[in-house]
Amino acid sequence: MTFQSTLQWASRGWRGPALAALVALIAGLPGVFAMPPLDRDESRFAQATAQMLETGDFVVIRFQDEPRFKKPIGIHWLQAASVSLVSAAEDREIWAYRLPSLLGAMLAAAACAWGAAAFFSPTAGLLAGAMLGSTFLLSTEAFIAKTDAVLCGLTTLTLAAMARIYAATREGPAVSWRTRLLFWTGLSGALLVKGPVALVVVGLTAAALVLWDRRADWLARFGWAWGPILLIALVGPWAWAVTVATDGHFWREAIMGDLAPKLAGGHESHGAWPGYHTLGVWFLAFPLSLLIPAGLIFGWRHRAEPGVRFALCWLVPAWLFFEIAPTKLVHYTLPTYGALAWLAAAALQAPIGRLGRWSGAILAGLAGLVFAAVSFYLVSRFGGAADATAAAAAGGFLAAAGLVGGFMLINKAPKGAIEAAMGLAIMGHGVLAAALVPGLAPLWLSERVARAMAEARLLPRQGMAPPPVAVAGYAEPSLVFALGTPTDLGDAPEAALAIATFRPAVVEAAEEAAFRRLLDARGLTVRQVREVRGLNYSHGAPVLLRIYVNAEPRPAQPRALPPTEAAP
Repeated sequence: MTFQSTLQWASRGWRGPALAALVALIAGLPGVFAMPPLDRDESRFAQATAQMLETGDFVVIRFQDEPRFKKPIGIHWLQAASVSLVSAAEDREIWAYRLPSLLGAMLAAAACAWGAAAFFSPTAGLLAGAMLGSTFLLSTEAFIAKTDAVLCGLTTLTLAAMARIYAATREGPAVSWRTRLLFWTGLSGALLVKGPVALVVVGLTAAALVLWDRRADWLARFGWAWGPILLIALVGPWAWAVTVATDGHFWREAIMGDLAPKLAGGHESHGAWPGYHTLGVWFLAFPLSLLIPAGLIFGWRHRAEPGVRFALCWLVPAWLFFEIAPTKLVHYTLPTYGALAWLAAAALQAPIGRLGRWSGAILAGLAGLVFAAVSFYLVSRFGGAADATAAAAAGGFLAAAGLVGGFMLINKAPKGAIEAAMGLAIMGHGVLAAALVPGLAPLWLSERVARAMAEARLLPRQGMAPPPVAVAGYAEPSLVFALGTPTDLGDAPEAALAIATFRPAVVEAAEEAAFRRLLDARGLTVRQVREVRGLNYSHGAPVLLRIYVNAEPRPAQPRALPPTEAAP
């Protein structure tokens, strides 16, 4: 049996989507267990989920005492289920919170393969799903405990079901109520995970198809008699509960405080000019970027074909929307990457011309070299001699993915080129996420502080030191996730008060002088447990943290504070 015949056998039926999901699993899994908790979004999401499990409130999202009215509840429910099944909130094991993201990436790859197979071939579907699952952006989001990999999975599932319904009206395979059920279930889940984003992508796709085809008869096949009822049944209970619990404040804050500012300007300093996503896709979609030029050329030339037309209507309007929107983050266009994978897989069905081969080879080769350069920069800036091997392996695999894939593409072996590029890129990304980046100690301040406190038996959950830990001058969410929900994020007065009540304190260098003055005024002495230096990569600023405890033995009952020192 030849490789090609094996690939054809492996892509038939359920095997194609399953193998595409396996590629996504292999690409994303290394970082799930190896990467420390990331600032800021991941740790905020994980901490809010931990608080749900601690309090039993599965309606209102909170980060410590502050309500977090930005995103719907879906990702927190998924994370809570995952943690309940494989861990516990008090263990603070970040990998347990990441499993929904990994499953979301697998769903995206499987749905991409399933949808593409309706238009092209099972083999093309498998390649499309595998290419999506191996992209640098999706395989990175797969090990970050936030919304984007899950949103990509649910949006891709919704669009794959829509595509099959569309294909059935154009001599494609017949569909049943199960396909319609997947459409409505996927859309409902996406609404619960990230609000209207999926609705925008799906709506723009449908509108573009209707305008291009000048016919809308296929829209009648979505099960309108029961589909919207199912959507309301899935989304409505939480929407009603959170409205009642917050007196409508959730919606005011989510819409006017989060969504509207993103559409009006560069929200939270994340503004960028149009073209931002187009420039970034060559790196973020790597190694799929090897075939993006060929896919776009094929898409234009074969735009009359139903599958190609659907992919273009999925890709272009949503991409333009994200480019026009003033607020831009690299993951915003991830729900459209499935369309890029469809076009790339379709392009493999015909000879790729010189322009497609050379432009893809140059862009992929450049992306691989840039990733290699980043690997060596990271080890030179934040690592040591022990990290050089990981940097060489990660950089070597990633550079080879671009260069070997490009060489094979130029020499008219496009299928071998993308297969080699995917294999090498997955290995390079795995080394990067599992060995190189986690070993760069200066980047992981919160993890090192928590480890130092655990070794000194100072973590409140160990039962030896009274809670909460006071932190002065450093307020990253990863430290709250590591030390526990009651962690007191403040300044020098809070740290001094913690010492007076025999609680641990973590003090950043900028707060050190004020902290010492307050200690002297109160006649307190401290013992330094550990000093942790590193980089706050959220700000790009160096940080020096010192862990202190009261130098006096802790009495059986902590002394009462004078009225002037008592906490308000």
